[in-house]
Amino acid sequence: MAGKQDAPTAAVVVDADGVVSGWSEGATLLLGWTAADTVGRPVAELLADPVPPGFPEDYGVGPDPTGFVPLRHRDGSTVDAVLTAHPLRGTDNRALGHVLTVQRWGRRPVIADRAFEQCPFALGVYDPELRFLWINASSGRVIAHTEEQVLGKKYRELFPEFDRSLFPERDDKPYTDALAEVASTGKATRLITVFHPRGSDYANAWATSIWPVRDADGKVRAVANWGFDMSAEYWARQRLLILNEASGGIGRTLDVIGTAEELARTPVPGFVDLVTVDLFDEVLRGEEPPSPPTFNPREALTLSRAARHSARDDGSSLPERPKPVSHAAGSVAARCMATGRSTVELTAESGQGGEWAFGPGLAADPAHWPPGNPVIDESLAEDGLTGRITVPLRARGALLGVVVFSRRDRPEAFTADDLILAEELTAKAAVAIDNARRYSRERTTALTLQRSLLPQRLPSQEAVEVASRYLPAGTGSEVGGDWFDVIPLSGARVALVVGDVVGHGLHASASMGRLRTAVRTLADVDLPPDELLTHLDDLVLHLASDHHPGGHFQPTGESGATCLYAVYDPVSRRFTVASAGHPLPLVVFPDGTSMPVPAQPGPPLGIGGLPFEATEVELPEGSLLALYTDGLVESRERDVDQRIAELLRVLRPSATSLETLCDTVMDAMLLPDRRTDDAALLLARTHALDPHHVADWDVEADFAQVQQARQAAVDQVEAWGLAEAAFITELVVSELVTNAIRYGEPPIRLRLIRDTSLICEVSDGSNTAPHLRRARAFDEGGRGLLLVAQLTQGWGTRHSSDGKTIWCAQALPLSSPG
Repeated sequence: MAGKQDAPTAAVVVDADGVVSGWSEGATLLLGWTAADTVGRPVAELLADPVPPGFPEDYGVGPDPTGFVPLRHRDGSTVDAVLTAHPLRGTDNRALGHVLTVQRWGRRPVIADRAFEQCPFALGVYDPELRFLWINASSGRVIAHTEEQVLGKKYRELFPEFDRSLFPERDDKPYTDALAEVASTGKATRLITVFHPRGSDYANAWATSIWPVRDADGKVRAVANWGFDMSAEYWARQRLLILNEASGGIGRTLDVIGTAEELARTPVPGFVDLVTVDLFDEVLRGEEPPSPPTFNPREALTLSRAARHSARDDGSSLPERPKPVSHAAGSVAARCMATGRSTVELTAESGQGGEWAFGPGLAADPAHWPPGNPVIDESLAEDGLTGRITVPLRARGALLGVVVFSRRDRPEAFTADDLILAEELTAKAAVAIDNARRYSRERTTALTLQRSLLPQRLPSQEAVEVASRYLPAGTGSEVGGDWFDVIPLSGARVALVVGDVVGHGLHASASMGRLRTAVRTLADVDLPPDELLTHLDDLVLHLASDHHPGGHFQPTGESGATCLYAVYDPVSRRFTVASAGHPLPLVVFPDGTSMPVPAQPGPPLGIGGLPFEATEVELPEGSLLALYTDGLVESRERDVDQRIAELLRVLRPSATSLETLCDTVMDAMLLPDRRTDDAALLLARTHALDPHHVADWDVEADFAQVQQARQAAVDQVEAWGLAEAAFITELVVSELVTNAIRYGEPPIRLRLIRDTSLICEVSDGSNTAPHLRRARAFDEGGRGLLLVAQLTQGWGTRHSSDGKTIWCAQALPLSSPG
């Protein structure tokens, strides 16, 4: 009896005449009879009782749902068993007999049969060739077929539309391939599939487990599977994935158009097929959006189409520039913007209700929709759409525009959860767009201030030919404090300046304006480069102390700057430079060789207490000087030395015009999408003053020499063809030479320079500087410098290591030859 209790389920094949034609090993173990004993005998001979009515055609599904019948064992005992008859039919649907499955009687097998049959999960069994052997009722409902319709048929041939994986990008196998692999390898597997149930507009996602069914010898005799509908969980996960993508993908750049394009791309194609983003023109310009009273749902609204993305786009076309788009009075978009509420529109076909009309789970219940949604609109079908969600774009209480999410290539209808997702995406993007708008406004203000503080036109002078460029940082980066300047100095010299203020934004622009004004003021005093930077360093320290709050004001930001100040003298062709932490200028000689100026940079401005060193080099006429800020050569991909070498290569064909060369340098060194800092460039090609335009004399410290100096100056001026300037020159030379003899120290030297103006210089070895004063009525002196100031365009004093020079300049007569 132990063998009988452990016997497996048996199978017996009976032909149309009720004769046994097949006998399994399980039947032998259960009843003791062998195939030789039973094949060819009537199946009724195996019954211990008379043949029940309807046996075996409707046995097991007739009045007695248990299918109980007593069978005869070979040893004469009775085996209580449960029989289930499965009909066998030929290709012409002709009845060929039955397959009887036999289980030992007991409550467990019957309850198990009922449990499997009534299981809400889809269950199925296939032979090694993937033919259907059995499915339960739930599986039949999913595939819309009865068990009789699928038994003996192959899955792939019967349901090719279901044969696909949910994640083909992960190289997951299609469903039938997974079945075949389990049948061949005997290894269980799990996968997720998605398909559209017949008669449904909603895509279902199913979690499926597949495992092998082995006999007593371990050989795979069949493959079984079960699956459950996880559509609600799947779509909830998809929504979370889209929101997660939006968190990292929307608002990466502080650009209004770029952020709108990110919003349009993120939900396509995972959520919808088409997204449009329309914004008010004020938002695109960085201005405040219009207030609600300025628009009315009964009036047409004109916005700008900032972004549009479709699942049908192949990605090869460039984003279009914003163009006007009108929303008619009373349109859904106009109503949404006026009321601030979203609207979901569905076609009648997708909104007619039913189990799948609104998707599975809680979202399928229309009670979860906000009031007024969804709206059935047949005009959607005319536009080729199956659904549309219109959401007003609002941030910080301001209306920025409207976003429309549309479906046209997917059959499933929108759910209440889809509306929540659309509003979440729009809310995230609205804050990012408003941030970009505010940044754009501030950046425009800072850039306007920056450009207004830079030289609008470089001054006219003969020492160097100059050209300049300034480019602010790219979109998404704040404006910095880079500047440059060209300052004419006495003696036909010129100062070249570049600088960079620490920080960005309005504070940096304002600080740059202060420093540029300070440099010009110190340059007017004619300080040497190293002394000028020392005074400028003190100024930055004072400005930094002003930034610390005293209780009423907040600090305005960082302080500090770098600056390079250089002076070129066209008479001596000497180039003197000092740097406060700034990149040194590059020199390209007329023969094509190049080098950085061999100077020693000092500390940045604002450190204090450290000296600055000036370096002087002599340059051939026609040398090219390149002064720049670090934004031109800094790069994340290459180090500074490599970038400087690249800049020198671009500068070497220096025969071209400086304006063209400036454009070439900026195009070669700065890529628009990688410009993270401001960049300033100042190019200068040196000139040498004609030696015939310079005349100088040594003057002895004797008042008798004044007349000789005066006469030599008049003769030289007349030789230059400037006879009209002879009288004033005579008076000026007389006054300056007399003062040098009376108040100065030897050596005394007189120099005339013919440049854009006629310059007269008197040098002596004293550091005592004269000053202008107004003489009283009976004073015998005090009128000389006042006379010089009245007769000339300007005058001044510059100091050197061995004394001082008093200079004055007068305009050349208009008729004088060049």
